Amino acid sequence: MEPALANPDPISSPKPATKRSLLSSLMEATAVSTTATAVLHRSSSFDEDSYLISTLKPSELKALDELKQLLSSAAKPISMWGVPVAPPPCASEDGEEAAGRTDVVLLKFLRARDFDAGQAHAMLLRCAEWRAEFGADGVAEEELVGFKELEGVVAYMHGWDRRGHPVCYNAYGVFKDKAVYERVLGDADKLQRFLRWRVQVMERGVRLLQLRPAGVNAIIQVTDLKDMPKRELRAASKHILSLFQDNYPEMVARKVFINVPWYFSLLYSVISPFLTERTKSKFVIAREGNVTEMLYKFIRPEFVPVQYGGLSHPGDLQNGPPKPATEFIIKGGEKVDLEIDGIEGGATIAWDIAVGGWDLDYGAVYVPSDDGSYTIVVEKTRRIPASADEPIHHVFTAKEDGKMVLSLDNTGSRRRKVAAYRYFVRKHAN
Repeated sequence: MEPALANPDPISSPKPATKRSLLSSLMEATAVSTTATAVLHRSSSFDEDSYLISTLKPSELKALDELKQLLSSAAKPISMWGVPVAPPPCASEDGEEAAGRTDVVLLKFLRARDFDAGQAHAMLLRCAEWRAEFGADGVAEEELVGFKELEGVVAYMHGWDRRGHPVCYNAYGVFKDKAVYERVLGDADKLQRFLRWRVQVMERGVRLLQLRPAGVNAIIQVTDLKDMPKRELRAASKHILSLFQDNYPEMVARKVFINVPWYFSLLYSVISPFLTERTKSKFVIAREGNVTEMLYKFIRPEFVPVQYGGLSHPGDLQNGPPKPATEFIIKGGEKVDLEIDGIEGGATIAWDIAVGGWDLDYGAVYVPSDDGSYTIVVEKTRRIPASADEPIHHVFTAKEDGKMVLSLDNTGSRRRKVAAYRYFVRKHAN
């Protein structure tokens, strides 16, 4: 059963829909999402650093050896995220895998200090001291009281990007409510408890990494700036940035900022002095209205949360990998019909559709194969507003063979939009 994009009845639409293959739609989606982002200091084609020894420059290999020499005389054993770093494992004695994982961790500290072995050594020792004092190794299992309302809202891990990096979402708009702010961040003690909870989220994210030379060794951070109170969160932001930069070097492959308001440049000028050049090189920003397009560039729609134009609800990923979605572009002034052919009588079909920025008309009809049967209006055409933050989900049971036609009419807008859909068909049991 192969879906297709088909022409509608030219009488029913002021402008004919375009028939396009799903492959061409996917290629188009890639092209448009590239133009949807603005990048600070580096293009969106940023390549993540390699942790394979064979790719290192001679000067980098020398720095790695120097750091290992410094750590070989450590007063006591040191481990980071379950990886022994002092004394460094020997490949011939402890195995190549153990040595390779240690190299990954050491390279993170070296890159954070521009391959200055002495500075990387000092940073690693300070980090080890902080982890011991903070109890970072056990914080992931702690039951922290008073943060239930923040789970899945303020900071949470959800899905993976197209390269397999775990994705951490951050959204601080909830603190616009003064009551919430006072309850969570109202004084110094509350701020420290919040920082502990935020470290817990980070530690759980790090546990999803492989920390192997050819593995996934960093997460993606998506930060939603919508409704974020500027002044109130200044102290908390400084603490979090300092804490993470000092103790989680090179753990973030890319930082994506979405719903960026006009005052972002002012906020950025405040936090910029606390960031290294390497950190700033990974920043990507998306203006308000371009959120879905930008996220689809890095993350497949079935992993993007519904509030950002994706198909993923909280808890969906606990039931195993989601069904992949098909991405396509709806051009400005265009109507697109998605045809799902080969549906047998008695079968039940369910579908999900999401469109970034919506503000278009949507409808669904079932067209029986028998020319003598009538077309069934499954969902009457209606306007989907730009404010819609849930994908369309519908289920229909066919009484006879035919096809489902899902229509998305963007003829009233000049703006092109990225979209995604998927469907499930369950045949009637005889």
